[in-house]
Amino acid sequence: MPVHTSTRCAVGFLAALSLICCTCASAQDRPVGQPPQGQGQRGQGGQEVRRGAGQARPGEVAAPLLFKVEWVRPSSQTGQVPMVQENVVDPNVEVKWYGAAAKKLLTTGTPGSDLTPFGVWSGECDGPFAVTFRQKTNFVDVTGNANVHWFVKTSGFHVVRPVVKLPDGTLLVADLSFESIPMLAQSQFSLMGLRWLKLDPDRVVTLGRNPAPANETWVPDPDLSKVDEVGFVDLMPSSGHGTGGYIQLGQIEVYGKAVPREAGSTTSNKQ
Repeated sequence: MPVHTSTRCAVGFLAALSLICCTCASAQDRPVGQPPQGQGQRGQGGQEVRRGAGQARPGEVAAPLLFKVEWVRPSSQTGQVPMVQENVVDPNVEVKWYGAAAKKLLTTGTPGSDLTPFGVWSGECDGPFAVTFRQKTNFVDVTGNANVHWFVKTSGFHVVRPVVKLPDGTLLVADLSFESIPMLAQSQFSLMGLRWLKLDPDRVVTLGRNPAPANETWVPDPDLSKVDEVGFVDLMPSSGHGTGGYIQLGQIEVYGKAVPREAGSTTSNKQ
């Protein structure tokens, strides 16, 4: 009996040693920092952050920063008030509001604070809304290595989605969602490889295609090489002050190639 027990222990030890060696070899084969197969990278609140598409590979040139949305409190404002054009630092970046509730987007935070950075908060927005930004002198090409960086926070079941406006006035919302983010956190993402739905600019609701083959609703292959505006949308009414449901946005950066606007097209008719 003692001999049999010793043999079983030896076999078990050798099997465990073999498993450890295989695991180590697998870890060595995987590039440093890359998660195991089937595991994506996740941000705050367990949200998976889509990376890879739009990022420069070795030998490629990263897309340049076209514009940055930095928030500031002008001397005319005190306390928490509706966001206005003057809250954007860069005078060459225009803000556009879509939906009646967009004008109820409020400022939040403290200018210059790292703990509670200044930005915008949707708690008083009692309907769906979208806010976009455009550079006065250029369209933006968001194909290839172009990407967007933004700081976002959500409460309740609220979801932040990217929005683009094309030169013909078409407003599109992507199937990329940012949700369950309890603390303001930065995400980086590409606008390529996403699916898009048309968005009604007044009601801020998604639209189908007409005609729609086989009841298809996704917009097929939108041209993102010349985008007029880039921004965000919340398709759900907020709950008011408190933690019931809202979104919060901080600094936003848009990386992509500049496409000069034609003379006379420097101002959009949407406010």
